[in-house]
Amino acid sequence: MPVMLDQPTNEKLDALSAKVDGLRTQMEKGFERVDERFNRVDERFVRGEERVNERFERMHRLLVQLCGGIIVALVGLIATQV
Repeated sequence: MPVMLDQPTNEKLDALSAKVDGLRTQMEKGFERVDERFNRVDERFVRGEERVNERFERMHRLLVQLCGGIIVALVGLIATQV
């Protein structure tokens, strides 16, 4: 026996359209929140990367100074032994 389906009425279609619009608005707000969180994480990463780069630069300077000191000490030692 065939089942009779309700024919969509204008009221039902309008209600469905309103629900879809509401869901789209909620999704857009959710995407905005995700974008804001991503931007905050990205900013923290950039600041962290800058700090790491500064620390490597300081370590590099220290190693250059240390190597320079070792070379001067070796030259002085050799000069006194000759």
